Amino acid sequence: MVRKIRLYGGLVLFFYILTHLLNHALGLHSIAMMDAGREVFILVWRSAIGTPILYLALISHMVLSLWGVYQRQHLHMRFWELAQLLSGLVIPLFLVLHILGTRFAHEVFGVEDNYYYMLYSVVIWDIDNAYRQVILLALGWVHGCVGLHYWLRYKPGYERFKPVALSLAVVIPTLSLAGFYVASLELIQLASDPVWVKAFLSGGKLPTADEARDIYRLETNIQIGLAILIALVLIGRWVRYAIQRWQGTFKVLYPDGKSFRAIKGTSLLDVSFVNGIPHAAVCGGKGRCSTCRVRVGNGLDRLPSAEFDEEKVLQRIKASENMRLACQTYPVADVEITPLLPAQSGLKAARKQHSSIAQGQEREIAILFADIRGFTTLSEKKLPYDVVFLLNRYFEAMGTAVEESGGRLDKFIGDGVMALFGIDRGVETGCRNALKAARAMSEKLDELNLHLAHELPEPLRIGLGVHTGAVIVGELGWGQATSITAIGDAVNTASRLEGMTKELKSQLVVSEPLAKIAKVDLNAFPRQHIQVRGRSDGMDIWSLESAKDLPKI
Repeated sequence: MVRKIRLYGGLVLFFYILTHLLNHALGLHSIAMMDAGREVFILVWRSAIGTPILYLALISHMVLSLWGVYQRQHLHMRFWELAQLLSGLVIPLFLVLHILGTRFAHEVFGVEDNYYYMLYSVVIWDIDNAYRQVILLALGWVHGCVGLHYWLRYKPGYERFKPVALSLAVVIPTLSLAGFYVASLELIQLASDPVWVKAFLSGGKLPTADEARDIYRLETNIQIGLAILIALVLIGRWVRYAIQRWQGTFKVLYPDGKSFRAIKGTSLLDVSFVNGIPHAAVCGGKGRCSTCRVRVGNGLDRLPSAEFDEEKVLQRIKASENMRLACQTYPVADVEITPLLPAQSGLKAARKQHSSIAQGQEREIAILFADIRGFTTLSEKKLPYDVVFLLNRYFEAMGTAVEESGGRLDKFIGDGVMALFGIDRGVETGCRNALKAARAMSEKLDELNLHLAHELPEPLRIGLGVHTGAVIVGELGWGQATSITAIGDAVNTASRLEGMTKELKSQLVVSEPLAKIAKVDLNAFPRQHIQVRGRSDGMDIWSLESAKDLPKI
């Protein structure tokens, strides 16, 4: 709940800054246009609804951010986390005068804080304030953009929007500064006319000298108060650490035999960070991703139960009972853990929390294997460049056929292809799509042979085997060499069927279970009962000279 309130408060503040910057951009036209935009701006933010929302967001975001600092078990942070923390501490110090000089001066002293007043005060009266406002603008905008980015980056759709977001993040403050600069030039030109200055100073509702001194004195007092508050938070954090240390410790045992003691109240992720143990945590330990998850051995029964946010993530990834998020688990007794993701895991791994398949599931799917006949002999007569060119054209054709038929390319093995069907759409659709893919692959092979006729001594020939059955589907591999794949007896059988196309002198072999589930009639083709190597029972199959002979599905 604390994280959600801080997030929603941050979103409100970001929208406020966005509308403020867009208002500044109107200065490219004129100060009068800025003031016209300001009327809409204050209609929203100085309304009976906008005012409490804005100031509640500001106060809650600041207070809860300090609470987050107080709760931290360590100050080991990534660069972006440290930058967010420091900018968040500095922004209020710069923001005080802006609030006092505008809304406070308007409400207390009756100042008409329009853009003529604002520009005159920072450009003519005190140019240093102009520099402070620019710094405040830059800090606030960057702080908001970074926070928004690190919140949205776990969303699958954000990757497509990211280039647009980056462009807006650069264009909006640039236009704002340009509008501020152009308006400042207009104000300087107006201020060069003594008649205009006299009319402005006498007719405008401006703060008196005493009121201005009161504003600056109040700014100093508030800044001192903020500095004292920050110091109290840091001191309180140290006191809390001392109390927790007095309450006792627990030991964490890692797979390599290393073990470390930590005070109660420390998360498993913090134990790793403090002791220099590499541990994946894309979101920085905020419970937004599942990359820090661990498998718990001894001590599982003594762990506190998962709270709501952690339980929600664990349910989403269909975690086993002995799996926990390291960043949300605070042991009170000795515990044994095994991190489940490589420490270098990045956003790709974080986004997979939305896909339970990556964790490993048993599913009934269709599997297709394809292989080029006689390619070893063919490649011996070709230059390496020609072999690579030929294979890439072949893989492009076969991969396109698989994907257009609703399948998932699993891997390329030498000159072979493995594809999976029905992972997301069910086994019946998967079986039908596998047969569609076989037909499409045969058709695209003919097209490829036609295009490469001058490159090949004879047309390429392929063997195709399709089968269905229960397999384990999950992400396997290490580091960058990871992918969603399937393992199990059905995969081996599909590979065996592809190999049988050689002795049967056919292009496609279809297993009886797949044909039955796909509800396709293959009785017009040769059928036989075979023994598949690695299986104790036999299987009926159909063999087709060409996959293009398959009936329309």
